[in-house]
Amino acid sequence: MNSQEIAVIFREIAEILELKGENPFRIRAYLRAAERVEQLGSELEVIADKGQLTEIPGIGVDLASKIRELLSTGSLTYYQQLKKEIPEGLLKMLNIQGLGPKTVKRLYQEFNIDSIEKLEKYARSGKLGQIEGIKEKTQKNILRGIELLKEGSSRLLLPQAIKIAEDFLSQLKKLKEVEKIEVGGSLRRQKETVRDIDILVASSKPLTVIEKFTRLAPVKEILSHGETKASVIAGGDNVQVDLRVVDKKSFGSSLLYFTGSKSFNIALRGYVQKKGYKINEYGVFSVNVGAHSRAPKPLAGKTEEGIFSLLKMSYIPPELREDRGEIEAALKDNLPKLVETKEMKGDFHVHSLYSDGKNTIQEMAEAAQKRGYKYLGISDHSQSLKVAGGLSIKELKDSIEEIEKINRKLKGIKVLAGTEVDILAEGGIDYPESILKELDFVIAAIHSGFKQPKAKQTKRIISACKNKYVNFIAHPTGGLWGVRDPYQIDLEEVLKAASDYGVALEINCHPERYDLNDISAMQAKQRGVKLALNTDSHSVEQLQLIDLGISVARRAWLTSSDIVNCMSLGELEKWLKK
Repeated sequence: MNSQEIAVIFREIAEILELKGENPFRIRAYLRAAERVEQLGSELEVIADKGQLTEIPGIGVDLASKIRELLSTGSLTYYQQLKKEIPEGLLKMLNIQGLGPKTVKRLYQEFNIDSIEKLEKYARSGKLGQIEGIKEKTQKNILRGIELLKEGSSRLLLPQAIKIAEDFLSQLKKLKEVEKIEVGGSLRRQKETVRDIDILVASSKPLTVIEKFTRLAPVKEILSHGETKASVIAGGDNVQVDLRVVDKKSFGSSLLYFTGSKSFNIALRGYVQKKGYKINEYGVFSVNVGAHSRAPKPLAGKTEEGIFSLLKMSYIPPELREDRGEIEAALKDNLPKLVETKEMKGDFHVHSLYSDGKNTIQEMAEAAQKRGYKYLGISDHSQSLKVAGGLSIKELKDSIEEIEKINRKLKGIKVLAGTEVDILAEGGIDYPESILKELDFVIAAIHSGFKQPKAKQTKRIISACKNKYVNFIAHPTGGLWGVRDPYQIDLEEVLKAASDYGVALEINCHPERYDLNDISAMQAKQRGVKLALNTDSHSVEQLQLIDLGISVARRAWLTSSDIVNCMSLGELEKWLKK
């Protein structure tokens, strides 16, 4: 069992103890222990082997014993006993936005609500209003929280889908019968979420491939099993994986068809018909082929490139296939040169141990250097965000001094001193200008007051844009996938302010955010607003999330010239001083 899994268990123990009404100091001890364990990562096992667990701040003899039990057995007797003391559904109810342990406990005590299903029934009937403090609006919020939870569980986040697909692909590629293989569908288009996974294989022995596919290790259940297609349920994620086996001669046309999107396929088919052809998963054909011809020879179909060439249009990358004008642009050879990961020269939204990160500034900088970055921005939280270890002015100055020392030692990369400063309720900034001017850059973000009216929320962000020290607006709409709806803003007004004051908007690369999304990022590009791809990293491992942000950027038609992170260090420093 690793440190992340142990941290999850400790947090669940804290939730159960709170549901039971236990001593708050004990609850806090488990929460602190979860944070410490998570921060240590792989070092936890080393410390445990040396018998030094009690030397970790906040870890006493009892917690050290529990950590050793988890590391050695993968289980914890105390945790299993605790779970038996409360209905299983209560823990699941805590996943609903806005429902804390105290409310869940009251719902259970007063109405015996012990599952999300019961809670939904009571909320829809209006009976929850009988509990003091729960008004009609609260019931609506609970129902929306349940909807979000259902939406989140019905679709996989892109990195989850990639991991499952790669597991299947790595095994299928080993089969001698497999001549070509690709993923299709929304996964190939790099959508933020994926409902199921499509895999396309070219082979002259489809039955053999199908048989071996259904016997692969990740397969939990076989849904269907035909001569050229099979559908299975994979592993613990319970995601459907569909495999189609086609002839190599029609692999390109099948890949084009099964990549989609549906709207793109319809638009392409309409254009093809105007050109006197017809197109399907088997190829592109002339409409003049007589009805007596049982097997007309396709004019193209072996590769996607061959099909686009026949149609006299540029190759359309999968990320653009959404019927947003890409066909027209391809016909004019006017598609953008989409940004690539290798063009990224740095990251600005990165946290360290100073606030709620898990690594030192030095460790984050060295990891960025290994990625080939030329600069890295450290932007720990500001003083108001106590829950995330927000920095006092003194702590922020200490971090600036540390960054200066690191820069004197590190070669080939520059660490930039910044902050993720809170935009306060009335639009003010959480630090005075006297400290902001000492920083290389400033990222402004909303972390509270999510339910403010649209006009007020918009005014907050515009006010931040007007601040002469603010360079970026982080996760501009504040949504969390499957957890929280975006707060209401007038995006057009925000884009105008960002353009007027030279502020870049963030594409937060974390898979639970994707904020801005591709549609909003495309709007920003059209209005001349710069974008920044930021990982919001809290550990060295999360720096690789930049690849997910690249997917959003490509779907938004972004090129390197649209993105701040693609600037050279010299260009960046000039831009920051504007």
